[in-house]
Amino acid sequence: MRKRPLQIATAILACVPTLTGLLAMTGLDDPLYRALQLPPDATLDSNLRFYGGVWLGVGLAAFWLLPRIERETTLFRCLWLMIFLGGAGRLLSLALAGMPFPPFVGFTALEVLGAPLFVWWQARVARAAAVGAAAPPVLRRVA
Repeated sequence: MRKRPLQIATAILACVPTLTGLLAMTGLDDPLYRALQLPPDATLDSNLRFYGGVWLGVGLAAFWLLPRIERETTLFRCLWLMIFLGGAGRLLSLALAGMPFPPFVGFTALEVLGAPLFVWWQARVARAAAVGAAAPPVLRRVA
């Protein structure tokens, strides 16, 4: 299995935590939260900026592993585990607090259903790369 499609899909998806992580580091000034007209609160602002930084780190780590995506299995799985756990948190919120904005329902599906699929996809790419590396070199006739 070729790694290029996985690299492309991962790069596209890595843009999400990178850009939204940067945006979330604006705390309560993030347009998403500003639209909710929340009262100023230093603790909430601090937490939002912290989680924005963690989310930004997920995106940067995903970009970092792209060139070696077939060999960075542990990091790849850790990133998708974090995303999966975030999706589980969203499911809990959905059950306890109700429906969020519609796009967040889609994010939840990607986080909970997409995470196992991406881990499976990367495992296939890693396995194919390992088999290819173990294959004996092809002998060529020198003309």
